[in-house]
Amino acid sequence: MTLRSGGPVAPERAALRLAHVDLAIEALPARRTLSGRAVLTLDARAATPRIVLDLDDALTVSAVAIGGAALPRAAWRQGGGQIVIDRPLPAGQRTAVDIRYAGQPRVAKRAPWDDGFVWSEWQGKPWFGTTAQLTGCDLWWPCLDFPAGEPAAADLHFTVPAGLSAPANGVLRGIDRLPDGRTTWNWHSGSVNPYALAISVGPYREIRGTYRSRYGNIIPLHFWHLAGKDAQAAQLFAEFAPTLDFFEQVIGPYPFADQKVGVVETPYLGMEHQTINAYGNGYKPAPEGFDWLFQHEFSHEWFGNQMTAADWDDFWLHESFAAYMQPLYAKWREGDARYSAMMLVQRDRIAATVPVVSGVPRTAREMESKAGPGSDVYFKGAWMLHTLRHLIGDRAFFAATRRLVYGRPDPKPGNFQPRFATTRDFEIAVAQESGRDLGWFFDTYLRRGTLPDLIDTRDGDRLTLRWKVPGDGPFPLPVEVAVDGVVRTLPMADGSGTIVVPADAHVVIDPMARLLRRSIAVERMQAPIAPPNVATP
Repeated sequence: MTLRSGGPVAPERAALRLAHVDLAIEALPARRTLSGRAVLTLDARAATPRIVLDLDDALTVSAVAIGGAALPRAAWRQGGGQIVIDRPLPAGQRTAVDIRYAGQPRVAKRAPWDDGFVWSEWQGKPWFGTTAQLTGCDLWWPCLDFPAGEPAAADLHFTVPAGLSAPANGVLRGIDRLPDGRTTWNWHSGSVNPYALAISVGPYREIRGTYRSRYGNIIPLHFWHLAGKDAQAAQLFAEFAPTLDFFEQVIGPYPFADQKVGVVETPYLGMEHQTINAYGNGYKPAPEGFDWLFQHEFSHEWFGNQMTAADWDDFWLHESFAAYMQPLYAKWREGDARYSAMMLVQRDRIAATVPVVSGVPRTAREMESKAGPGSDVYFKGAWMLHTLRHLIGDRAFFAATRRLVYGRPDPKPGNFQPRFATTRDFEIAVAQESGRDLGWFFDTYLRRGTLPDLIDTRDGDRLTLRWKVPGDGPFPLPVEVAVDGVVRTLPMADGSGTIVVPADAHVVIDPMARLLRRSIAVERMQAPIAPPNVATP
């Protein structure tokens, strides 16, 4: 339905897969309207009594055809954010649905935290773009608005006013120049998330380059930036190669090397639009020496675009890994001090009230709402990964991550495809690489809201540590203890451990902050400040 992406999917819709989409869009910024033609090639995996597609009611459908034959108006209807076509499909049948539509698309009020078109100007010329992650692809094109609705391939044709560019997903197949000065930009993309297809139009200049991958292939690099920002853009473009090298060394091959690494400057903060990531961070300098927004969105090419959560309930697979890649990149660049500094900043943003994974289908908006896990899909998940890496070691951690992303332990250019994954897939990968069943670990951190609490008690020269976890299940997470600067590890096999320490010894529990656990100090910092108790007359 309109204004929601994902959630429970009716069987008649779950039966459909989108083999190909061909979108021809013309946006008219002066009137803030668009007109479009979408040809969707659908495969029926099971018999379905009708074809149900998603499209925002702000856009009016004028005609529908199937297999090249126009349908009478009585054979289809639009409403409630859907197009319902009364045409049954038997299992195994492929059909092409041709939809003409136009209207004023929904305008985003605070992109990317809400979705729609963002209309703006730069130097007197139109500058606009789209976001659709939380609300869904149906804001500007007819689609299957759930993760499995991902088209296996897409052709995009964006017609824009004279003097404007329209960079988009995939590979540029050509630019058609129309007699009145308008241009049509023709792009072809491979498999792409429904919400990751995007429109970005503006008076852009382009920086191009190439990168020789450590895997031997050559990857095209493209950055479309606003006119007048050449120096800042060149500085950001210089970050492309080292960031790419980090991901290829630590995770694996860039997934879309046969298309491009693409970034476009947008009138909103950013979004992980596959091979054309949106950038709107204003080229702000940062103490860590790299642009967090560029690095975060680029990480989604692996965590979100190559490996896509099978349901939004597994959204942490996108955002937790992307959030964790930033301190890991800092560590790769500068070492442990910068890594620790960035991890501690993330720790202060963990709410730990709602489980990150519920076990039931959820919409994208539910995941980031106040009733959902919200920012914990970023920072609680990132800290869980931090704790997990120290528990099982770097080799097992990165090998498991590689299996999650590529579906195999030995990815090389050409031997993998984009894939859907679940939380359970990562648990299995961790078990394969570490040789340990860590169900207790994932249950506590992902399927419980509150954090495990480490209780310490002193009795003479005996220090006892005990884990208290939601549900009181097993939690044998080892704990490091520094006694007068000497670090020891308590196995905590039954969830507790005791060591003998001199009465006057200085003791620090978890001295390297490797454990995601309850912090009373953080809770006090996060608590709302009560207003002063002022007497009234």
